[in-house]
Amino acid sequence: MSERGALRARLDLLAREVAKFGAVGALGLVVNIVVSNLIWRTTDIPVVRAGLMGTVVAILFNYVGFRYWTYRDRDKTGRTRELMLFLLFSAIGAVIETGVLYMATYGFGWNSPVQSNVFKILGIGIATLFRFWSYRTWVFRALPAKEAVLDAERFLEQRRPSADEVTPGPVPR
Repeated sequence: MSERGALRARLDLLAREVAKFGAVGALGLVVNIVVSNLIWRTTDIPVVRAGLMGTVVAILFNYVGFRYWTYRDRDKTGRTRELMLFLLFSAIGAVIETGVLYMATYGFGWNSPVQSNVFKILGIGIATLFRFWSYRTWVFRALPAKEAVLDAERFLEQRRPSADEVTPGPVPR
């Protein structure tokens, strides 16, 4: 494969990863906003605390989406380590996200429902950039090439039909 073809293949893989990350993240955004707004409208919990609760629910939702869809082909050997790193980087992302909402609410007094949602979404956007980098770099690590090939070979061996299952057909000439 040429250097140009290899670069194109890597960019295609990155584009697919970004699309999957974005799809899970978009659903997580909906979960986050819905939970935050439900708490804002049905309780007397302060805006920032309610926003943080929505973030925690979305983090749990996103872990399942990332592990079992976006990064399902990545290393699965250290689940405890993976979960701890995911929670650590998610917490840092939550601080970024909630910090933006906190500054808008208490620093500038922008706390109408529309303003709270705008700054909640802005904080999520900034935190998402950090989360994408940290999850793909530290949490859901790519398998080393040799291990990936061995895993693929094992998968194919499991799927290969035995001689008894193969129906003989006409012999091509």
